[in-house]
Amino acid sequence: MNPAGVDEAGRGCLAGPVAVAAVVLDPHLNWDWVDDSKKLSAPQRAEMAEKIRAGALDYTLEMIDVVTIDKINILQATLLGMKRCVERLAQPPAEVLIDGNRTPDVTLPCKAIVGGDAVVKCIGAASILAKTARDDLMTELDCQYPEYGFASHKGYGTPQHLAALRALGPTPLHRSSFAPVRAMIQGELL
Repeated sequence: MNPAGVDEAGRGCLAGPVAVAAVVLDPHLNWDWVDDSKKLSAPQRAEMAEKIRAGALDYTLEMIDVVTIDKINILQATLLGMKRCVERLAQPPAEVLIDGNRTPDVTLPCKAIVGGDAVVKCIGAASILAKTARDDLMTELDCQYPEYGFASHKGYGTPQHLAALRALGPTPLHRSSFAPVRAMIQGELL
């Protein structure tokens, strides 16, 4: 049996869900081209995501919404997404390899690897699927809130996003437990 790689995208954002993916790669295919999603352009990620979905033995994707993030905190929301992804795989993998320094509460053997998305192909594949799914969703949500620029910054705390937040206030997509958004809600300056 093959390992499952697990990674997230959007953990540090001020708005939108956190996306988590788990991927089991087919060992008979060449995955040398897979890399950490942060090192790739959006078109490269989109092309690679399509190839990963087509060639992986299995993959799952989970979006943990803003309400849950604000209720249980971003770390616990991320771990919840990881747990759900692993549990939804069609066949339990031999091992779960997680990007980072924490593992979810699952019954399978887990190993946390800091920087794993850059050195372990199945984790890199998970990072690509999580990032492309989340980016696509934030682009869709930009149509509901075009003045915030979600299509360009994807919910991260860029100067453009902070300026829109100051001028317009938070939307239901914003994480009220995150300091800049909480400050805005409480009427404090950003």
